[in-house]
Amino acid sequence: MDEIITLDYGSGGKKTSRLIEGMILPALDNPALRPLGDGAILPGGEPLVFSTDSFVVDPLFFPGGDIGKLAVCGTVNDVAMCGGVPAWLSCSFIIEEGLPAAQLERVIASMRATCEAAEVQIVTGDTKVVERGRGDKLYINTAGIGQLRYPGLSPRAIREGDRVLLSGTAGDHGAAVMLARSGLMQGELRSDCAPLNKLAQALLGTGLQVRVLRDPTRGGVATTLNEFVEGTALGIEIEEERIPVSGPVQAACELLGLDPLYCANEGKLLAVVPPESEDAALALLRSFPEGRAAARIGTVTGQVPGRLVMKTRLGGRRILQKLAGAQLPRIC
Repeated sequence: MDEIITLDYGSGGKKTSRLIEGMILPALDNPALRPLGDGAILPGGEPLVFSTDSFVVDPLFFPGGDIGKLAVCGTVNDVAMCGGVPAWLSCSFIIEEGLPAAQLERVIASMRATCEAAEVQIVTGDTKVVERGRGDKLYINTAGIGQLRYPGLSPRAIREGDRVLLSGTAGDHGAAVMLARSGLMQGELRSDCAPLNKLAQALLGTGLQVRVLRDPTRGGVATTLNEFVEGTALGIEIEEERIPVSGPVQAACELLGLDPLYCANEGKLLAVVPPESEDAALALLRSFPEGRAAARIGTVTGQVPGRLVMKTRLGGRRILQKLAGAQLPRIC
């Protein structure tokens, strides 16, 4: 650890892992926290999934969404990726003095609409106001609870030969937020921010075998896939030509010097499934608007233990590591 906390520690990449695994987990370790998934599985007669997240996105409003929509989607999706059916959320606002009331009203209306789309309810919350200059307009924390309907999802369930599926184009949210922040023209580029609980439940409820689900938020597709295999005897090989990236995202990333594989999504999921489930899983994903561009992007292999490798369009191979540094601060 460095002597001070820098933006790198919030990137979702290497330093975030170092902070969590080197400082937070040793101090707070317990069986529910130890897996470090998108949410915790709470034991009991009726197991529950519990997740929490905080949102500090800049700007508050961006093409395709806003901090309110993002807060609901982020927590709903985390519960869903754990095999839960999200039902109830909490919401806490930290408001900076001077925020226009009309902007807060717009955020709250967006949260209501997103809750209705996801069929969840905000049932408790809190509001704090801090002095002007102390809060950068608005921060939101949400937590979510849902019943665990589909247990057993875990990177530990991955097997050699499994297929890696991505439910749509990579990098949409991160690229849209960064372009909005830069003040450059937006064109057709929009965040993919969307609730994924219905898509996940449809996939898990078909009887198809699914090893693990994850939404590739901070750190993007590349960092999430690294998390699946780091420290194991298995690796993942992805194929560059198979990875869906929209034209506007590709153009924005070239303009801003970003890599779509490290840009966040807020409305896509990664799924690892056995070979025999691949075709049916892709067909199901593509039957939903959120998954119409779903593709198999890679395969689990024993040839590169603990690593993520990409086969390039030119036929070469390169190692993709976790995000290093703060490529995209304040995107969620």
